[in-house]
Amino acid sequence: MVREQIEARGIRNPDVLRVMRQTPRHLFVPEPMRSSAYEDHPVPIGYGQTISQPYIVALMTELLEPHKDAKVLEIGTGSGYQAAVLAPLVRHVYTIEIVRELAESSSALLKTLGYENVTVRWGDGYLGWPEEAPFDRIIVTAAPPELPQTLIEQLKPGGKLVAPVGSSVFGQDLIVVEKTRDGKMRRRSVIPVMFVPMVKGRQR
Repeated sequence: MVREQIEARGIRNPDVLRVMRQTPRHLFVPEPMRSSAYEDHPVPIGYGQTISQPYIVALMTELLEPHKDAKVLEIGTGSGYQAAVLAPLVRHVYTIEIVRELAESSSALLKTLGYENVTVRWGDGYLGWPEEAPFDRIIVTAAPPELPQTLIEQLKPGGKLVAPVGSSVFGQDLIVVEKTRDGKMRRRSVIPVMFVPMVKGRQR
């Protein structure tokens, strides 16, 4: 997976390649889908959600430029795979999932696998996590039509945000936003992507 799907497409960060090799992706997909866990495509995880294809996870992680002292906010926990990839690279991952069943199952799985520096919350990602803000890094794994201002406000000066943005499945761009030390925003588009939409309001 790493050699053919990730390195072959230009991912070079050795820490990202290492965690992609070490993280047991098959444990983060439903049992009937495990035979395709390492293939080059997203995998359904139930509740209308997916686990992103390995390359996209690696690309977003590399673009985020994680570091050992970083406090990270993730919007869209899903099965917990992206959080598991980030956990060895950062100080702490705070991750929000709108589907209660996924929040509970991913939290339990991450604990079972020994990821002690990941905290999962069931809630609305549009609100961010104000009690823990500001964050050095923010990663969004579902696509809002526009980047929520709340998340920009919760990004620390000098911080970086990576997210898919767009109002339709075929009109999304993966973007990187950097907040300068004086609070100005720099935004660039990386590639077109297809993510599930980011949903407002907490689901029960």
